[in-house]
This record gives sequence, structure tokens and C-alpha cells, in this order.
Amino acid sequence: MATKPAQRPMDWGAFQVFAAVCDAGSLSRAAQRLQVNHATVLRRVQALERELGVELFQRGGAYVPTPAGRDLLSGLAGMGARLEASRLGMQGHDAELRGEVRLTTTDTLAHGLLMPLLREFQAGHPQVSLRVAVNNHFLSLTRREADVAIRGSNRPPENLVGRHVGNIRTGPYASKAYLGSFGRRPELAAMDWIAPDAALAHLEQAKWLAANVPAERVVMSVDSLVGMLHAVKEGMGAAMLLCPLADAQPDLVPLRKPPASLDTQVWILTHPTLRQVARVRAFAQFMFERLANDGRLAPRPR
Repeated sequence: MATKPAQRPMDWGAFQVFAAVCDAGSLSRAAQRLQVNHATVLRRVQALERELGVELFQRGGAYVPTPAGRDLLSGLAGMGARLEASRLGMQGHDAELRGEVRLTTTDTLAHGLLMPLLREFQAGHPQVSLRVAVNNHFLSLTRREADVAIRGSNRPPENLVGRHVGNIRTGPYASKAYLGSFGRRPELAAMDWIAPDAALAHLEQAKWLAANVPAERVVMSVDSLVGMLHAVKEGMGAAMLLCPLADAQPDLVPLRKPPASLDTQVWILTHPTLRQVARVRAFAQFMFERLANDGRLAPRPR
């Protein structure tokens, strides 16, 4: 009796490439996300189509899934999450303070608060390497783009666990040189202002500015709170700045008491399945202890 040829194991990597192309809408963007070249993505997609005997994408322009591709993507949705949860759970068995901790945070927190603390942690744990991603959007802790997030947010993601360490305050500031050009302290509405641009329009300071400063007094918009700080230091006008950043600059002057309505909570967040990873737990606890006692943050309510 003839024996059936052994069935080859499924190439789960090809399914991941397929899902990335569906999400990105093109081979080039999927290649960037996966950190491989365009040809590799195309080859993996074509190999998967040959394996399954169906076309998964409509060719021409954007890579749009065919009906068969949509069915496959639907079937993979839950499987990816289960595989990732299993992998993260296995990491929980790591009991040694060694390896890598990936931190995602914003430019304002990195420059204003965190760098000295990161240096202190690394000096005390030389077997742990830190990888820091400084950006203003949440990386996915579920997909292991990061292990820990330290972010300012009054509505942290519900799928993460963490601790509120304090509040970061925001107030109006100008440089001593700029104020000196008036002879006496001017009204807020009489000054030139640096505003957050459209990318930061969701921030409460942008709403405050729209309510308190005439639009014609806005002379510049910037897509970075750190960039706004530098514009104010150059004497280009006043701005609503984060107090830990502005108070560290001796040439800047607060114009009013920071409005409590602009306070932003600072959170240390991680994925639930990573809480038992020794290096992640140690890093998160260290940062909590330091930041909860940092006078530059307004204390959280007891």
C-alpha cells in the first residue's frame, strides 16, 4: 500500500506576513513594519497563495484582500492574539534580572523627567539593557513593541495595567527677555503666542489657548511640546508649557498659576502577562518609587 507523503508543517510566518499586508494595504508599508525588504514580503505572499491554492489579494494599486483573503484574515484574528498571549505568558517564567526592557514614552517625559532615572536604574542593574522609543503615540504592549509605557494620559488603555504616579502640570510661560520688551507685564491677550499645531489639537492646552487668546496673536504652531519650549526660550512669544520642562529653564517666567483643569496624569503601564517578568517588574517598581516622590510632579490624590 502506498503511503501518503508527509504533510509539510504550516508556515506561521507567512500568515503573519499576510496579515501585515492586509493591515498596511501595500507590500512596501508591510515590509517597513516587519523590517524586511519588499521582495521578501512578495515572495512569502506568493508562496502562501501557492500553498493554499487561492489568490489572497486583488492585484493592482492597493493590496485589497479577495473574498478568500478576507475569510483567511477573519480566521487568523483570534489565533494571533492567543499565540502572543502564550508567548508573553512564557516570558513570565523569567526570574532573572537580565535581558532587555523596552520602554515607550514621550519626548517631554524623556527630556523632562526620565533620563536621570534611566541612568540610575541601569547603573544598579547592569545585566538589563534598556531600549527607549521616544514618540507621542502608544506602541502596542500586546504585540511586544514595548514592555513598559510611561505616558501622560487621563484615559489610559483599558487592556493595560499600571499605576498612576502623579500629575504633570501645564501653565503659561514667557522668557524674561520677551517680557522685558514690554516694559511692564502685559495681559495674556496682548502677547504673541506659540501654539500646539493640529497634531496636538486634542491636548487641553490647545483648547485653553483657543478660549483665552485671540487667534491673531498666534505667531507660530509647533507639533512638539519640546519644540514649543525652545521657541519660548528664543523670545518668540508665550506658550502653555509643561511645568517640569519650563521650571528647569532659569530664563523662563510663569505668567499665571497652572490651571488644575490642564493637569495630566502620568502612568506606568504594562501588559498583564508581563507583570511577572522579573526585569519588567523591577523596572516598573523602580520608576514608580522615583516618580511618586518627584517634586516636579503634582502628587496623585490619596
